Amino acid sequence: MKIPLKKQVLIVTTVAISTLLVASSFVKRHDTPPADDLQGTITISGAFALYPITVKWADEFRKLHPNVKFNISAGGAGKGITDALSGLVDIGLASRDIYPAEVKKGAYTVYVTKDAVVPTFNTANPDAPALLGRGVKKSQFADIFVTGKITDWKQVGGRISAPIHIYTRSDAAGAAETWAKYFDKKQEDLLGVAVYGDPGLAEAVKKDPTAIGFNNIAYLYDLKTRKQVAGVHVLPIDINGNGKIDADENFYGTVDELTDAIASGKYPSPPARNLGFLFKGKPQKKELIAFVKYVLTDGQKYIDQNGYIALSKQKIQEELKKVE
Repeated sequence: MKIPLKKQVLIVTTVAISTLLVASSFVKRHDTPPADDLQGTITISGAFALYPITVKWADEFRKLHPNVKFNISAGGAGKGITDALSGLVDIGLASRDIYPAEVKKGAYTVYVTKDAVVPTFNTANPDAPALLGRGVKKSQFADIFVTGKITDWKQVGGRISAPIHIYTRSDAAGAAETWAKYFDKKQEDLLGVAVYGDPGLAEAVKKDPTAIGFNNIAYLYDLKTRKQVAGVHVLPIDINGNGKIDADENFYGTVDELTDAIASGKYPSPPARNLGFLFKGKPQKKELIAFVKYVLTDGQKYIDQNGYIALSKQKIQEELKKVE
């Protein structure tokens, strides 16, 4: 049957319009990203050790979920844990072991990375070359920071007599607690002039040529050059106690050498330790759970470049189960 010309034109036009509508629907469905239903504000406070990488994780997470906001502050592990357990923040940044009394209050920790506390000294120390070559034994560190039996750099192999000026942390700090644990002690057992925060302690040592202190590694290395910052360096630990830093103990030149030594167990634990997010009870908020899962999966790619040590695959799976 022959179709009239007017009807032919109408049919062709209808088919063309239908095709365009289908194509338009296809493009819209596939080119527009799905709506993000995550929203809210995540509040965080605590350990200076975890603060830099947590800020990085939050920045990257917000690129995926722009409706989630973060309020992050450093103030020491003790403050972060107290804030979390009192409900002032969602996450307390924890850089020390959790006390039984804190567990009774509902402390629930998900470990997210690993780092270490390292002893530090001023590179203008008159015996710097000798100290870098000999290192300091664990027992000697204990006699500096705890018993007070060693008060002069000459007592640890220096060739010039100079008083040791000790600096420690004034805030309830995971770094101080972990450094003290190396000697089976607690933060309050450490001697020295008390200084607030990781940056403050590094700066105090940097200003005093005969100073000794300790820091989290994130505050001692330039993450662009990967080398130690000027003025304050790691004071090597003579791990085997033979009076010199052997080749397999000399891993402080770059942040990558040190983190590799921590990961392999060459650097002792403590003062190496796991770092965690502490909650009051198992997290329930949707955005909190999503953030923790992101940190333990895609967020792990930022760990090495920021001077931290990744957890083992088995450990990551264990921590993920805590929020499922």
